[in-house]
Amino acid sequence: MNAQRLLIAQISDLHVRPPGQLTSGRVDTATALTRCVLELNRLAPRPDLVVISGDLVDNPVAESYDHLIGLVAPLEIAFAAIPGNHDDRDLMRAALPDCRLARPSGALNSVRAIRGVDVILLDSVVPGAAHGELDAETLAWLDETLGASSTRPALLFLHHPPFVTGIHDMDKDNLRNAADLAAILRRHERARLIAAGHVHRAAATTFAARSATICPAPNLAVALDLDERLPPSFRIEPPAFHLHVWFPGDRFGNVVTHWVPIGDFGGPHPFFDSDGRYL
Repeated sequence: MNAQRLLIAQISDLHVRPPGQLTSGRVDTATALTRCVLELNRLAPRPDLVVISGDLVDNPVAESYDHLIGLVAPLEIAFAAIPGNHDDRDLMRAALPDCRLARPSGALNSVRAIRGVDVILLDSVVPGAAHGELDAETLAWLDETLGASSTRPALLFLHHPPFVTGIHDMDKDNLRNAADLAAILRRHERARLIAAGHVHRAAATTFAARSATICPAPNLAVALDLDERLPPSFRIEPPAFHLHVWFPGDRFGNVVTHWVPIGDFGGPHPFFDSDGRYL
């Protein structure tokens, strides 16, 4: 099973600014991304792909994307990206010319076939807005793409979560037409995972009877405010990313998602001594 499993690392909401600028006047997102890249390179075994699920930059100007490209250059794993509401599609096209897009204009949808699994990246951006929506062309493309096989498992990534989290300020800007996505997923059983970003917090639930997750960020966390008392705010919490592991089995296999902290921590320490006794 180990030889067949697929590992997809997901990082999200990088919010890189031009060199020397702090995000929200406080957060050094460039240094945070540098640490994240180092952590990804230390993973063993190496992931088959890194997915960046949106908000690559904080303010969509060419200088931000130039800085981003320099920061991810040391990454020793292939990566693919989709935009978030802070991104600009045209600038992303220019910065990431080898993104294997489904179409030369419009939404930046793409698919990666990795061995027996399809990794599908969906552009949920509404230009000029914070909330997400899958436009008609994207929905049709997804339906067609999922319908192209009845045997290959598929893992879906997008920026805006198609479900509520209870954090009001984020929920009002989630995926507005989640019901349209759910209808397509119900027609195609091979989709095993729906993985989003946007909220800067790890979360897990089910959506359309599939595993659905939100990836944490490497820099800051949206405050966990479940009673709407706070104004929109953030906290500096331990940075992390997600590692999705697809295992073969049953008809389309199964996915386990691991929360991976970024940083140096003690260990690994043995549980047993050289004689096999529990320490």
